[in-house]
Amino acid sequence: MDDFRLKVFITAARTLSFTRTAEQLFVSQPAVSKHIGELESHYKVQLFARRGSRLELTPAGETLLCCAERLADDYRRMEYEMSLCTSAVEGELRLGASTTIAQYLLPPILARFTTRFPGVRVSMLSGNSDQVEQALGEHGIDLGMVESVSRRQGLHYTLLAPDELVLIARTGGPCSRIDSVTPDELRRLPLVLRESGSGTLEVIKTALGRAGIRIPQLNVVMRLGSTEAIKAFVRNSDAVAIVSVISVVDELRSGVLRIVDLDSLALTRDFMFIHAEAEPARLVRQFMDFARADF
Repeated sequence: MDDFRLKVFITAARTLSFTRTAEQLFVSQPAVSKHIGELESHYKVQLFARRGSRLELTPAGETLLCCAERLADDYRRMEYEMSLCTSAVEGELRLGASTTIAQYLLPPILARFTTRFPGVRVSMLSGNSDQVEQALGEHGIDLGMVESVSRRQGLHYTLLAPDELVLIARTGGPCSRIDSVTPDELRRLPLVLRESGSGTLEVIKTALGRAGIRIPQLNVVMRLGSTEAIKAFVRNSDAVAIVSVISVVDELRSGVLRIVDLDSLALTRDFMFIHAEAEPARLVRQFMDFARADF
């Protein structure tokens, strides 16, 4: 976007942290405060409010976020479409993606991308978030896509798309008549989790930690290395699991699995691009813009 203040505001609204905004945009925290202050002065409203140690958007902030994100999407599409007018897109693109992204988010994007740009040779490595970050650090891939909350020093992170984690159970099982559970009640349910190094597990640990619950306090009956394995286990047992909502669209539609609400527990995260350079190579940037055009 041409207006950097709006870019600062969008990042601050998504992270609800001026510190993280400064880190992601490579500016100082006072600079973030200055840009937000200029927007508040211009529109004569307060965009953020503090609730104890937490930062929240005001109603005016929510309105501005909705408008700013539409502007950002339109600008990104314009930049992308104009870039296609300059020259043919060719070359080799080595991608790495964490398991959830590789299985559920990326295949349709790759199908459209390779159809649109047949001169680009695409390869993809799949693993958990730690493995993808390691591959990028070792120059084994050009661009990674992960769902982890932590940030590895020396790598750069750019938003791909938001995601939500949900608690699932088999229809007809013991949880079929339960609409919601509290974090404390979750501790007593048989639970299936991903393996160590998984971005999904990291998000779960962080969210539960905010509720005062540690992983060893849970009734973990199994750890599995993929979401597909977890879904199959849940379909054939009385266990529950926490997975990305994009991974269970078909099962929810068919009625095989159902969502059980988690009271007072926000399990949201961002799917992120990771790249070694602050300004990625042209072909990498081309793919990033293409992938984000649908979100």
